[in-house]
Amino acid sequence: MSSLQGKTIVLGVTGGIAAYKAADLTSKLTQAGAKVHVIMTESAVKFVAPLTFQTLSRHHVFVDTFEERNASVVSHIDLADSADLFVIAPATANVIAKLALGLGDDMLSTTLLATMAPILIAPAMNVHMYGNPAVQQNIQTLRSRGIHFIEPGEGQLACGYVGKGRLAEPLEIVASIEGHFANGQPWRGRRVLVTAGGTVERIDPVRYITNDSSGKMGFSIAEEAKRLGAKVTLISAPTALPAPDGVEMVRVHSAQDMLEAVLSRLEQTDVIFKAAAVADYRPALKAEQKIKKSAETLTLELVKNPDILKEIGTRKQTQFVVGFAAETDKLDEYALDKLKRKNCDLLVANDVSQEGAGFGTDTNIVKIFDSRGLVESLPMMSKVEIARKLLKLVAERLPAAGKDS
Repeated sequence: MSSLQGKTIVLGVTGGIAAYKAADLTSKLTQAGAKVHVIMTESAVKFVAPLTFQTLSRHHVFVDTFEERNASVVSHIDLADSADLFVIAPATANVIAKLALGLGDDMLSTTLLATMAPILIAPAMNVHMYGNPAVQQNIQTLRSRGIHFIEPGEGQLACGYVGKGRLAEPLEIVASIEGHFANGQPWRGRRVLVTAGGTVERIDPVRYITNDSSGKMGFSIAEEAKRLGAKVTLISAPTALPAPDGVEMVRVHSAQDMLEAVLSRLEQTDVIFKAAAVADYRPALKAEQKIKKSAETLTLELVKNPDILKEIGTRKQTQFVVGFAAETDKLDEYALDKLKRKNCDLLVANDVSQEGAGFGTDTNIVKIFDSRGLVESLPMMSKVEIARKLLKLVAERLPAAGKDS
């Protein structure tokens, strides 16, 4: 039975071209057994007729705050009270700002102010609007209040620009909603440790060796695991990403720092996702003062860093370990070799030479292996989607490998 069966979802649809996708979302949620009540803003009605949502949901669509169809209840309060989950898709910059400021000047915003249900927001707007500091500040404000967001995708936007701002696909939104109602039972109370980012190995006080890792894959795993009910510790090398809400954040710099942080928590951990890109080598000597430019050449002696994943694999007892491998050739061969040498339960590998699968992108293309070989090959998708699929795959294997909390 679907986790949506019998659940009441209030869906807010705001005024953007992506409103047409909300019709597909309504259909999918209804087919999954959810009771969907749609609230449209007046701007949304300019894009899609209320009759479309009424037909798909088989419920009246609300637009006007003062349209009271049942004298025994106040409509926006009744809707607010009935919701098991409140979803806004698409969410414009305007409705995000209203919610952040606590404004209530239409049916949707007043209902949002009155609801005690969890809120899930899927933004959709022009790339420059989404990146505007005011919009980002409003999003961070709402995150701090426990409101969850489904990141918009990247690609061709209706306005002609190419960039981040496209509404997440309906299937992705449904998956997030299902995850919410499933309550992440396999993950509830599990102690999850995630490493992320590219470690920094100092040459002198102003120079260092590192790599192109943005940390986005590890951060996505940490955020999704937390959403599913796990107790998450995220150990991250330097990155520009904000700490996910509700996650214990440990900031480190070097491979040695990360090793110490990981090993000190290993015994208390059930599942480990070692997504960090750890520098293989570090300078043998770190200069205490800035090295001056004098000679025509400069030679650095590098020594091997500790192998964090190998240490985890050697010391693990009941922990379930997921390793990561970034390759440029012979992906399957190198991935299986790494999985066996480092005693991983699963290994996630990507070819970073492929467009859309390298460091710093919001997407990835991965293959997942276990000791028997290829488990699943995933096409290009967002790192958030990959995190969800990976967590689902691990959850299916936890009873045999993890320990109950």
